[in-house]
Amino acid sequence: MRITLMYKIMALIMTIMSALGIGLTEPPATDDPIKVRDDANMTFVAWGDTQVSNYLFSRNQYTKNACTDLVNSNIDFDAFVVAGDMAENGLTAEYATLADYFSPVKTKAYVFCEGNHDVRLKAYSVQSKRFMKFMNALNADNGLTIDKLNYTYEANGYKFIVLSTDRTEFEENWFSDEQLKWLDEELASSAKDGKPVFVVNHQPLAYTHGLPNTWGSPVESAGSVGKQSDQLFNIMNKYQNVVFLTGHLHTAFGEYLYEKKDNVHLVNVPSIGISNKDGIYNQAGLGFIVSVTDNQVIFSARDFALGKYVPEGDIVIDLVK
Repeated sequence: MRITLMYKIMALIMTIMSALGIGLTEPPATDDPIKVRDDANMTFVAWGDTQVSNYLFSRNQYTKNACTDLVNSNIDFDAFVVAGDMAENGLTAEYATLADYFSPVKTKAYVFCEGNHDVRLKAYSVQSKRFMKFMNALNADNGLTIDKLNYTYEANGYKFIVLSTDRTEFEENWFSDEQLKWLDEELASSAKDGKPVFVVNHQPLAYTHGLPNTWGSPVESAGSVGKQSDQLFNIMNKYQNVVFLTGHLHTAFGEYLYEKKDNVHLVNVPSIGISNKDGIYNQAGLGFIVSVTDNQVIFSARDFALGKYVPEGDIVIDLVK
């Protein structure tokens, strides 16, 4: 992986400043290590909302610890997926810190989705180019290069379809007709063999995962992709074994993280950088190790910041054959 000198200097400054914040100071434990299932055809990391910040320093330690947990495993993951809000304000210094944390992790590809925090600070063209530069630098040795924020990645015969807003919106998404058509075509080409397809987007569908109540708003579309929610769902619902991975809600392990809506499996991934809520384990540093077998997709819940599994948060999806 190639990291520029400027990135290294910025990352060092931010790491020192993070150490002055209030947060985790001990590295994650190693007595409950990450495991790969013997029957897994693919194993990937699923995180959401690292939201590393150049001024909210205490939260950065959770992401640093979580990455240390991945490094301690010595596993070469088939993909490392983060469902948006990588950085608090999409700043170069924030991405430099993320690059410093992420680069030691063994993975065949970093598969990142932008979130509203990544693109809303400045002009969309500026923010999107900054995001792509950050991601392409991390993937320089992996062969994944993107020139737009919606793209695909295939690992061991399983496809990830990454969606992103096509213009700046403060909280919601906006998908162009071109992107929605592209999504439909990608799903049509991938869903024929019965394998699961993973669609990654930052915001979830409206009226799912306890929305709008879990967002804490009387506005019915709050916390979701917005006005195009039904349109997006109708495209995904045409196909079997679609798994829609989202973040944004900072919801802990519990009843709101998974639901099945007709044909679509909806998984909302907790936050790594910010304390989670509305669940049975309301900590920061949470996410999943995902194992894909011939018949199931198993989401093994883990507190990456502390280095331990949380089995009561596990999700198991049975595939349609």
